Amino acid sequence: MKVEQWHSWQVSITEALDIQRRLAGQVSRNSEGVTPHFIAGVDISAGKAQGVARVAVVVLSYPEVRLVETKAVQRELDFPYIPGLLSFRELPLILVVCEQLTVTPDLILVDGQGVAHPRRMGLASHLGLFLNTPTIGCAKSLLCGRHEIPGEEPGSYAEVVDRGETIGVALRTKTRVKPIYVSIGHKIDLQTAIHWVLECCCGYRLPEPTRLAHLAAGGNLKPEKDTVVPEVSYQGNFIGRTNARVKG
Repeated sequence: MKVEQWHSWQVSITEALDIQRRLAGQVSRNSEGVTPHFIAGVDISAGKAQGVARVAVVVLSYPEVRLVETKAVQRELDFPYIPGLLSFRELPLILVVCEQLTVTPDLILVDGQGVAHPRRMGLASHLGLFLNTPTIGCAKSLLCGRHEIPGEEPGSYAEVVDRGETIGVALRTKTRVKPIYVSIGHKIDLQTAIHWVLECCCGYRLPEPTRLAHLAAGGNLKPEKDTVVPEVSYQGNFIGRTNARVKG
């Protein structure tokens, strides 16, 4: 994949904060005709050694939702661990892996925040700008904002609101399982982001791209065992084994 260099990574904490505030205005919150044939998932796992991490990117075909490529790299991280500034710690390594892909994804799901971030510039948004590709934040936990408890049915969601602004949703992807936090990354709107996350759910809490990326980042992905064959809806589109429908 082609990487657009928006800034240097050799920055101070103060400079990193300024960069986030500046780039937040460059994020597109509109869908630009997202019709993916290939969907990627991104995750990172910290190693036992301090400052070492393993990044994995997987690419799945759509609508089959089958694994077609996996790339992973383990390296030292230069930037300190600071909540809200993880892009400066993790994104340089993620970009190294993305440049190695032979299949170019049309949409990327990131295990992390998009605009559901104090400065509206989480990892998914930052990655989207550097790759000029639609991205979605699919986080396991909430970084900022508040929300009501979503309904128990898969596809139910509650808006996440911060300082009067809707920045994402708490989305139920599986009955009696904690929701995930979905937000705009780049070049996509929130309802479209919710749609594609549900399209990629195969009966697990996490959508298949980030679930497989999580396994790959931990060195535990066994394609013949860990991938699943999705069901097809009456419309011919993949909607996951939960048959989730969006319910606000």
